[in-house]
Amino acid sequence: MHPHQDSAPTGDQVAAPGLLGAGDVRRLAASLGVRPTKTLGQNFVHDAGTVRRIVRAAGVEPGETVLEVGPGLGSLTLALLEAGADVLAVEIDPVLAGALPGTVASRLPHRAAHLGVLHADAMTVTGPADLPGVGVTIPAADLPGVGSAAPATDPPDRAAGPPVPTSIVANLPYNVAVPVLLRLLPSLPSVRRVMVMVQAEVADRLAAPPGSRTYGVPSAKAAWYARAERVGTISRTVFWPVPNVDSALVRLTRREPPTTTATRAEVFAVVDAAFSQRRKTLRSALAGWAGSAAAAEAAVRAAGLDPTLRGERLDITEFSRIAERLPAPASGTLSE
Repeated sequence: MHPHQDSAPTGDQVAAPGLLGAGDVRRLAASLGVRPTKTLGQNFVHDAGTVRRIVRAAGVEPGETVLEVGPGLGSLTLALLEAGADVLAVEIDPVLAGALPGTVASRLPHRAAHLGVLHADAMTVTGPADLPGVGVTIPAADLPGVGSAAPATDPPDRAAGPPVPTSIVANLPYNVAVPVLLRLLPSLPSVRRVMVMVQAEVADRLAAPPGSRTYGVPSAKAAWYARAERVGTISRTVFWPVPNVDSALVRLTRREPPTTTATRAEVFAVVDAAFSQRRKTLRSALAGWAGSAAAAEAAVRAAGLDPTLRGERLDITEFSRIAERLPAPASGTLSE
């Protein structure tokens, strides 16, 4: 067992009351006709100790509203509800989205009204108004499998305002973890804390400081929104199917972005350009965006930085200073 991992039962041992064990996960998947797919990055957690550990590490408090992305069969969802949170779950798989309310109702009936489910791609969430209210299941229009698994209730009444999640807690699919985080952090400014389980390599990139081997675009862009830190490792054995990579927990704590006259899009465009040719100096890497190597050098020097440095040495504040002195980004530059 990894030194960072809490001691907890795994495999086919009996799960805690209400939570899902290995046998429960397999039986539930079989009843739904679900086979985990690599396309959706589905690896289902089947260990009660692990999901409770994630909830504790996230600092979830009774009564707070938590956004969960990719709840799957509901292992982490049940642990969040058990801790007293209201959970807004966004699930891209129509069968899983439709089945989740029934799973909660059968295992934690006293907490079923505290769950809201939206069948959607998390990348389409642009703000709180896109999320369901608790006690509401919103399927996509007439998708097969959703209505039969859990009939949708009426859409929530927005007169009282949309739900306001204060935390994100999720087991994110490895292939979309960074894009999802960089979409949700600006879209949901009410979120102050994030705890996500991701591929260990992704965790290292998100939490990497400037100058480290793994520091890059995800590290710099995440730093615009939050302070990221890796807080533990998760054993492969708590997943079904067992992945061929390690997983880790990353905590992000919201903070104010750098004070700058540049927009986020302008700063992120500098980040993208600086890392597009990682081994080149800022003078060379930023030449295309600035118009020439000479213009890039002038901008970097005006920002008080050495143009012979590489992008991996700069923090987000220094990227912001350069963005203030460069011309507008070319069309098509990534801004998320």
